[in-house]
Order: sequence, then structure tokens, then C-alpha cells
Amino acid sequence: MTSQTTGQPAPVTSGASPDPAAARSPDPAAATTGELVQRLSTQLSELVRSELELARAELTAKGKRAGMGAGLAGAGGVVALFGVGALITAAIAGLATVVPVWLSALIVGVVLLVVAGLLALVGRKRIAAAAPPVPERAVQEVQRDVATVKQAVQR
Repeated sequence: MTSQTTGQPAPVTSGASPDPAAARSPDPAAATTGELVQRLSTQLSELVRSELELARAELTAKGKRAGMGAGLAGAGGVVALFGVGALITAAIAGLATVVPVWLSALIVGVVLLVVAGLLALVGRKRIAAAAPPVPERAVQEVQRDVATVKQAVQR
């Protein structure tokens, strides 16, 4: 098994200790300073790598939500344009003749504007849900890691 499959740091060997069993000792009290520094370096790089992966995953998800919201808001704008066109048609028809044609165009225009309003509201909610584009979980994890390291150093 490797360190990637077990989640444990790989055994460290150094030229300072001729006994390989002593180099693989999980007890930090039995390890030399060089071994501890090497373990720290390995574990720190693994921690940074995993935190960056978490941040990347979080930003990707937020970007997709923002894109979906922007698309819905754009669709709302297009439908509102059709609604305005229908209302203009209704006004023209209403002025031209006093028959139910203008009333039907008015009803269609109002329905289109209601649909546009609903699409715009849904889009705005999606955009707001994606903001701010900060990897919140990754930031919390890093803050927790820093607090753990500070607490361990104080001991």
C-alpha cells in the first residue's frame, strides 16, 4: 500500500539512522528532527494540495450556478422584449379599431411579461446563490488547519 491509498504519510528514511524500523516509527517522540521536518514537509504539501482541490471543486460548482442564473436572466430579458412587442401591437390595434383583437394582444403581452418577471426572479436567485465566488468550505478548512497547527505548536 502507498501513502495515497492509506491516507498515512509514506515511511521516511534518512541517512541518519541505520535502522530502517526506527525511521518508520509512527511515534514522533522517537523520530529525529530531520525525520520530523521531512514528515512536516510531506504532510504540509499533501494538505495544501487537498485544500487547493477542494477550492477548485467549490469554485467550479459556483461558476455553474452563476452561469445558469445568468442564462435564465437573459431568457427573461428576451421574453420581456416579446412582451413589449405584444403590448405595442395591442396599443396599435386598440387605436386602429375598437374590436377584441387589441384586447387579446393586451392579454398575451401581460402573460409574456409575467413569464419574463418569473424567469428574471429565478435567475436573480441563482446568481445570488452563487455569490460570492469564494471557496467557503476550503477557507474554513484552511482556518481549521491553521488553528490546529497553532494549538499543536503551543503544547
